[in-house]
Amino acid sequence: MWIIADYQPTAFFSLRPHMATSSGGKSLVVPTPFAIKSALLDVAIRTQGLERGRARFAALRALEIAVRLPRQIVVNNTFNRILRAARSPAPGQWPYQRTIAFREYVQYGGPLALAFRGMDAADLKPLLAQVNYLGKRGGFMQLCALPEAVETLPEDFTLLTAGFGDSFPLGTLQVVDDWGEDLTFERLNTYSDQRITAGKHRIFHHIVLPHQQVRSSRGYTLYERA
Repeated sequence: MWIIADYQPTAFFSLRPHMATSSGGKSLVVPTPFAIKSALLDVAIRTQGLERGRARFAALRALEIAVRLPRQIVVNNTFNRILRAARSPAPGQWPYQRTIAFREYVQYGGPLALAFRGMDAADLKPLLAQVNYLGKRGGFMQLCALPEAVETLPEDFTLLTAGFGDSFPLGTLQVVDDWGEDLTFERLNTYSDQRITAGKHRIFHHIVLPHQQVRSSRGYTLYERA
């Protein structure tokens, strides 16, 4: 049984790939399983309490997640002024230096649909209703309607929690991260001394979205579903 929730983006989406630097902030065009599961865990803790959130952790970690993007996606390119920590500030000197950074912001041309399998609907639906942003803070989303349950995942969904296998379908390649099987609640807890190791607790795989680049210029790139 799959639970499908449609979200209407109310702001630009941005989520840097794991290899991006603070100066070269390219963005993925899709929220990753790591970001989505972390958002659901955050909601569980804020609305149901720490112990209920801890109890939901294993079920959230095992979730299968798929996505259906709108037909058109625009990635806007820009340069922003930022403050970056100075490498060796003198005593009494302002510890930050002004610089510029490249940023990308994604505009969806319609609702974003997310599908979930592996968790009881009665536990998952209240969490989905409380998710209001994905990716970096400011990527606001609003649930369009009550999530619905379906037996079979529609063909226009792309599975985010598994790679594309041996064949390489036509589309746009993305590298997404996910919670690994060895990830624990304490490692994800920002107040804990335990750390997350890339490749073990935070795993990566490739997916192919059914979208192709159809137009681009200095300031934007337009993708459309093939």
